[in-house]
Amino acid sequence: MSHLIVRSSAFAPNKEIPEKYGCLRESVNPPITIEGIPKATRSLALILEDPDANGTFDHWVMWNISPSTSTIGENSAPGTEGVNSLRKHGYTGPCPPSVTHRYFFKVYALDTELGLGVNSAKRDLERAMRGHVLAQGQLMGLFSKKS
Repeated sequence: MSHLIVRSSAFAPNKEIPEKYGCLRESVNPPITIEGIPKATRSLALILEDPDANGTFDHWVMWNISPSTSTIGENSAPGTEGVNSLRKHGYTGPCPPSVTHRYFFKVYALDTELGLGVNSAKRDLERAMRGHVLAQGQLMGLFSKKS
């Protein structure tokens, strides 16, 4: 399996995600850049999760992103957005209670487009991706609320 390189111009890997992208400010998604997309890719998928929440919290679930998409712009959703842990469509900014949490932007290159309904959640996406992942990569950022 190939490896995707996932980056953001807003923060470095393993560093603080700016407050702008969190729940107390604009709560828009940061820009994400994807490199190393295999030629056989038919679609991309993205999952943003916080494993440090009380049970993993899914902040963003998106699929059927065009394989020609090398950049997901700030406050942009170039694919079908499923439901996150709040049962809302779209991006929900980081919002840990009092300590720093880790946030993983996981990107998958798939050999197919997915026929998921818009009310699908991460578990549905993960099930549909099984056997179709050509490459994957992730970017981890840290976030803590500043008052």
